[in-house]
Amino acid sequence: MPATLIGAHMPTGKGLPDAVRRGKAIGCTAIQVFTSSPQQWHSKPLADDATEKLQAAITGCQIDPQAIVSHDSYLINLCAPEPEKAAQSREALTRELTRCATLKIPFVVSHMGAHMKQGEEIGLEMVAKQARELLQEIPAGVTLLMETTAGQGSSLNYKFEHLAKILELTASPSNLAICLDTCHIFAAGYDIRTKDAYESTFAEFDRLIGCDKIKIIHCNDSKKALGTKVDRHNHLGEGEIGETAFRCLVHDPRFTHTPIVVETPEAETMHAVNVKRLWDWTQQPMPN
Repeated sequence: MPATLIGAHMPTGKGLPDAVRRGKAIGCTAIQVFTSSPQQWHSKPLADDATEKLQAAITGCQIDPQAIVSHDSYLINLCAPEPEKAAQSREALTRELTRCATLKIPFVVSHMGAHMKQGEEIGLEMVAKQARELLQEIPAGVTLLMETTAGQGSSLNYKFEHLAKILELTASPSNLAICLDTCHIFAAGYDIRTKDAYESTFAEFDRLIGCDKIKIIHCNDSKKALGTKVDRHNHLGEGEIGETAFRCLVHDPRFTHTPIVVETPEAETMHAVNVKRLWDWTQQPMPN
C-alpha cells in the first residue's frame, strides 16, 4: 500500500487553524507548522481557546491527529559551548514540547545541536544529557524527533551513528525518535538516487537504529550534490536526488502511515505542486 499521509510545512501567519485548512485545500493529509517564530527565543502565551480551535480545524479537515507536527526554533543548540546558551536552548525546547502537548500536537522536530569546535563526541554527549533530562520533565503525549542534518558547519546528526549514539546514551526513551530529511541525508553522503541505493541506505539506517524509529519524513530534493554537506532544498524531482528516490519512498511499506512532509522553496505557489507530485507517484508503479 502506498503512502497515505502526505503534506507540507504550512505558513502560520494567520494562525494554526488556518494553516491546517490551507494545507487541506492543497491536498495535505499531514501538516507541519511552527507554533511560534523559529527565529526568536520567546513565544507568546497560548490563548485559552488555542487548543480547542486547532483541534476543531484538524477534525473539520479530517486530518489524522497523529499527522500534525511542529518544528522547533532554529536557535536551539543543546550542546552550545556557552553554558547560558545551552541552558536557554534546553528551556526553549522544553517550552515548545510542553506547548505542543497542550495543543495536542504529537511530534516536535529539532536539529538538536552543533558542537561548535568542541568535537562531535563531546557534542553528542551534551545533547544526550540535555535530552535525557528534559524528556523526563515534559508532559505525556508529545515525542521529540531528532532531525537528520546535512552536516553543514558543525551540525551533529549527519551520520546515522550520531543518532544511534544519542539513543544509546539516553536509553532510547519512548518519547524520543527520528525525523529523516531526504535532502539532508543525501547532502551528508547517503545516496538514494536509484532503487538499489535507496534500499542500501535504508538498510543501513535499519541496521543501526531501526526504521520503526522514523516517525516523520521531510521530503525534499537537493540543490547540491551528494556529500557536499550543504543544506539547500529543491522541488521534488528537479534536484540532484531526482524522481526515483521519492517514488521509492511513497511505495515503501514501512512508511505507509508515516507523515511525509515537503519543505520545498516557494511555499505559497509550489507546495501544492510538490504535494501533488507525491500523490501522483503513489499511483505509478514502484521503480525497477
